[in-house]
Amino acid sequence: MDKKELAIAKHDIKFNCAQAVACAFAEEVGVDEKVLFTAMEGFGFGMGGAEGTCGALSGAIALAGFKNSDGNLTDPGTKAETYKLSKEMVTKFTEKCGSTVCKELKGLETGTPLCSCPDCICKGVEVVQEVLGL
Repeated sequence: MDKKELAIAKHDIKFNCAQAVACAFAEEVGVDEKVLFTAMEGFGFGMGGAEGTCGALSGAIALAGFKNSDGNLTDPGTKAETYKLSKEMVTKFTEKCGSTVCKELKGLETGTPLCSCPDCICKGVEVVQEVLGL
């Protein structure tokens, strides 16, 4: 099963979009899937009831931190590089989906969806693979 299929399978069993993307890469970032699942729970449905950033993108960006951070609590030295990776992920996701905002992607106000949840999840996985090489 490839990563897109794995993420969609997780979404099909009620993982939210952030959980589906992040948990599909648990092994690659060396984080227990349950930790990723619980950490991503609040990022589903566009944070705040479709008002904020797409959960699929949030899950992808969380992976940037898990992959890139030096974890140094007293003198962090990787934030700038992680921010750069995150910005690249936002740019690529926007190019692929047309927005980063859940309600715009779902077409909640216009009645015209830009990208369905399953498509956003697949695009989130693509962004992870392209930018983080996972």
